[in-house]
Amino acid sequence: MDTNIGALNSCKPVSGGVGSPTQRRRRPSRDLPHRLAPPDATMGRHIARRLVQIGITDVFSVPGDFNLTLLDHLIAEPGLNLVGCCNELNAGYAADGYARARGVGACVVTFTVGGLSVLNAIAGAYSENLPVVCIVGGPNSNDYGTNRILHHTIGLPDFSQEPRCFQTVTCFQAVVNNLEDAHELIDTAISTALKESKPVYISISCNLPAIPHPTFSREPVPFALSPKLTNPMGMEAAVEAAAEFLNKAVKPVMVGGPKLRVAKACDAFVKLADASGYAVAVMPSAKGLVPEHHPHFIGTYWGAVSTAFCAEIVESADAYLFAGPIFNDYSSKAIILQPDRVVIGNGPSFGCILMKDFLKALTKRLKQNPTAYENYHRIYVPDGHPLKCEPKEPLRVNVLFKHIQDMLCSESAVIAETGDSWFNCLKLKLPRGCGYEFQMQYGSIGWSVGASLGYAQAVPEKRLIACIGDGSFQVTAQDVSTMLRCGQKTIIFLINNGGYTIEVEIHDGPYNVIKNWNYTGLVEAIHNGEGKCWTAKVLYEQELIEAIQTATGPKKDCLCFIEVIVHKDDTSKELLEWGSRVSAANSRPPNPQ
Repeated sequence: MDTNIGALNSCKPVSGGVGSPTQRRRRPSRDLPHRLAPPDATMGRHIARRLVQIGITDVFSVPGDFNLTLLDHLIAEPGLNLVGCCNELNAGYAADGYARARGVGACVVTFTVGGLSVLNAIAGAYSENLPVVCIVGGPNSNDYGTNRILHHTIGLPDFSQEPRCFQTVTCFQAVVNNLEDAHELIDTAISTALKESKPVYISISCNLPAIPHPTFSREPVPFALSPKLTNPMGMEAAVEAAAEFLNKAVKPVMVGGPKLRVAKACDAFVKLADASGYAVAVMPSAKGLVPEHHPHFIGTYWGAVSTAFCAEIVESADAYLFAGPIFNDYSSKAIILQPDRVVIGNGPSFGCILMKDFLKALTKRLKQNPTAYENYHRIYVPDGHPLKCEPKEPLRVNVLFKHIQDMLCSESAVIAETGDSWFNCLKLKLPRGCGYEFQMQYGSIGWSVGASLGYAQAVPEKRLIACIGDGSFQVTAQDVSTMLRCGQKTIIFLINNGGYTIEVEIHDGPYNVIKNWNYTGLVEAIHNGEGKCWTAKVLYEQELIEAIQTATGPKKDCLCFIEVIVHKDDTSKELLEWGSRVSAANSRPPNPQ
């Protein structure tokens, strides 16, 4: 069969799209054509080779009886490393973190109990436009259509519950329960993930991975994904309209959004900034996608909780160019660029135009206009430094992050957990080459533990710094164990303030107070003498300084876990502002009927 995926168009496939999981219910043929295939011509080997071909070297998994044979084949692939996780949720979060660094990730779990457990992580990856291949070991192919009730199900003979749950959080669903079309379904699913930059779901019947079949008798032909193309006439019209719109503005600004990653347009965005001289800001979900050492970078725009002086410049501009934003209310003063569409103010809209192509073309047509950046430069006051803590004075959060700032370099990366770490990490100034990730859109607490595991596995040359609150850590703490098994050298700052501080600032109540753990004791118990691990508990600034010196010096090759004790009400001013606004939005009364 033809394995050239280039024949697929760039739209969502007709079969396997949301609302119609691709299921084949034919039984395996009785004449057993697989007897003619070499013994290693198996579906399991094909999947393993495909994952290696697309750049995956680590797969995150939790074993279960329906996926064990498939796991055997993944282990047998020399180019793959199987990373066993403590639970499916963290395996999914790890695949998310891995995809952020490598461009694609994968996880393998078992039927229903594993699939529905990983579902939350896959939803987060969908919201962040990350291609994650979620593979589930499914029922024996002979059980489809038999009315049998299987274990690991909800007690119904209908096996479609799991793929139906995945329909709204994946861009393609494939249920592989016969060998004849397995090749096509698997390749279509993986290629769709890459083209749509969204997760896909693949269910593999547990009895099929080891059976030889002629369609797998040769090495998988490398993908030839047909590139998405820009309509040149449409782009010329769009560029002309955009150039006219921006060139007549007095103080235009550029704002980068999270879909710059999907559009692979980060470099083109920077080149446009170089040529135009515009002030450059990023939305919070795009932090790390635009270099903060750029000479016209003015900070992160997030309304009332923007970095200092950024909101004043952005909101006083008379024209905006938003590249790849995610927001709900469009402005008539804005040009909105999506990965394949351009909207000029409230006026004309142009489709079939790739963002990176548009930015490159627009670069040649804009007049240089540094007015907005000059205004920023005039009003900017350099950051003050937090007051140094007195000896034995309880450590403050702003002091903690001053020291984290000093740790950053081109060989480091930052993972920020949902909560006050969002706002504190947002203010960090990233040096050239320093990575940065957080889950802005979905905001699932606990995400950072699994994501740190996956990110560090993908880029072992970087020293990862993870900032995690105690409440979030309690959700997913187990996979510190997997970090140790993998020999990772992440530095985890566990910020212990006794509860869900972000929820306190929205709506306080006794449910926001959590049971305090001996966090360093827990990590030492997980360590159990196996692997390289070092822990510290700090209450004062001098102890923090000494802990950082140890983590970056004698223990630089260890997983370092530093528990930082702070007051329960010690929060960033941005969280105070943001929390009050969220509270007001959540408490709006019903509209009159």
